[in-house]
Amino acid sequence: MASADEEEFRHVRRMHDERFPYEIAAIMPGEFFVSRAPMIVYTVLGSCVSACIRDPVVGVGGMNHFMLPEPKDMANDSWGESTRYGSFAMESLINEILKRGGMRNRLEIKLFGGGRIYDGHIDIGARNAEWVLNFLQAEGLHPVKVDLGDVFPRKIYYFTDSGRVLVKKIERLKNRTIMNREQEYAAKLQTAVHQDDEAVTLF
Repeated sequence: MASADEEEFRHVRRMHDERFPYEIAAIMPGEFFVSRAPMIVYTVLGSCVSACIRDPVVGVGGMNHFMLPEPKDMANDSWGESTRYGSFAMESLINEILKRGGMRNRLEIKLFGGGRIYDGHIDIGARNAEWVLNFLQAEGLHPVKVDLGDVFPRKIYYFTDSGRVLVKKIERLKNRTIMNREQEYAAKLQTAVHQDDEAVTLF
């Protein structure tokens, strides 16, 4: 019989790698994964950010992968509506850990990503990194490890039982696939924001 974790996250691709002792859950932009059982959560980050969070006492941990959609007016951006995607990613991950026996005051948080992998005047990665640090501060939470920024994409392997993280920085010459994936995800977010705007009724 499938566990509750397997049922809830059945959409997440699973892999095996002889180099690692546990099954690997590979998450894509906009996804997250939480497990009671020892697992490795894997993702590849460009300008997106991942939070790796666990309760070390009960051994429940997980990781998300998110990006903030670009606001319509960068000059007057005050962390408004577009940040609900980051808020959803962080709150979903934390709440699923708490549902599995974790306690908020015991959470161990590590942050990765936010690289500047695009040429242009807007540093999307820096914006994502700044937002997640502000979010944690507002929530009274403090990361124990921060690896944000730089110009390299990152491969992340997160061990949910121990909190160990393996990070491999990828050469810029090899990051075209990552850029394409994030651009497709960003386009979907922008479409979602536009559709939400059309659906809003003011009273």
